[in-house]
Amino acid sequence: MFKPLDRRTFLRAGAVSVTLPFLDAMQVASRAADAETSPKRLVIIQRPLGTYAPFLFPETSGPQYESTRLLKHLDDHRGRFTVFSGVSHPGYPNNHGSEYGLLTAAPPEAFKNWDDIHNTISLDQEAAEHLGRHTRFPSLLLGGMGNGLSYSRNGVPLPGETNRAAVFKRLFLNGTPDQISREVRRLQDGQSILDGVAEQLRSLQSRVSRTDRQRLDLLASTIREAETSLHQDEAWSARPKPKIDYEFRDDASEWVGKTKQWYELIHLATQTDSTRVIVHRMAEQSPAATAPGTRLGEHDASHHGKDPQKIEQVGAYEDIHFQSFRYLLDKLAATPDGDGSLLDHTQVLFLSNLGDASAHASTNLPVVLAGGGYRHQGHMAFDREKNYPLANLYARMLQQLGIERDRFSTSTGVLSELS
Repeated sequence: MFKPLDRRTFLRAGAVSVTLPFLDAMQVASRAADAETSPKRLVIIQRPLGTYAPFLFPETSGPQYESTRLLKHLDDHRGRFTVFSGVSHPGYPNNHGSEYGLLTAAPPEAFKNWDDIHNTISLDQEAAEHLGRHTRFPSLLLGGMGNGLSYSRNGVPLPGETNRAAVFKRLFLNGTPDQISREVRRLQDGQSILDGVAEQLRSLQSRVSRTDRQRLDLLASTIREAETSLHQDEAWSARPKPKIDYEFRDDASEWVGKTKQWYELIHLATQTDSTRVIVHRMAEQSPAATAPGTRLGEHDASHHGKDPQKIEQVGAYEDIHFQSFRYLLDKLAATPDGDGSLLDHTQVLFLSNLGDASAHASTNLPVVLAGGGYRHQGHMAFDREKNYPLANLYARMLQQLGIERDRFSTSTGVLSELS
């Protein structure tokens, strides 16, 4: 019989602190203390340029829909997500500024004067107020948030972290500035943070079940993957580029790999229970060798004006976005957590503040909700002319997190069709 482990058990080495994933040995201790056994989490991923509706929404509703161009990328997770059509924040302005209220669902009147926005608390911060006391970080805000995607209860926009290495340090490095500097130098010299906790990890593996040992191995593998990815990114950024006799006017950035790095960090943060609330705002992208078929900038392509060539450029970008999204779902689904997987206990909301970016339309938003323990509905279709309030879904999501709410912001109720 294995001795129960405390839920807050973690490994220490210098400035490194590694929180462990949820283990069966902790579940025994949790039951004894009458505490929760499977933490509930929320991950929100926002794309600023909408989605070309015919590429996303199926023609029929329900679980037996025929996969569209973009949903084919998620076929391996069919039954684990619901795509919504005909949802929005009714009355919102048709411009990029609708992003300010995407997660707050504040009344449309709040955005009449862009110099004096009266916003409300965002979905993620509402969740963080209830879940944040259990984790080192109440929430992680990743990517550019300066436009006001995430808001405090007082309506103050919260900044996000745009540096992936800095996020990695926040997750695993603590101590005095000198200690952190030494650990950063160790990482730069190619030494894994696992080197410093190896003996503790071996001791722990001898005290837990085979299933828990597999979870610890997965954690170690995930950390090494994240370290390797960050090392490679740092090495390339410091290496001078070759000089060639060729003028290329567009400075392409390899955003595909960076997107996967963000998703690896999201996976790592949830796996170690460092936080239970994450928001990641994607940036507009440029053509890249790792994104086949992209020749125009993503913003230019999204304002296609029904030009077939530009629409195909939109599709090229969206294919990559949905392939990358599948990568995150793959990692969450493959990670054991309590009585299921991380995906079972994590609501992953993938959406945009624009429906048709070409018209700056804030209606008929592309919304995909994965995981979270729901009985997913495949395609849930609402009226695309008279949209269903997205805030009603938010209220349902808060309930799924164990937060009793009959309303959220401007919701008219709770989305009852998703159980």
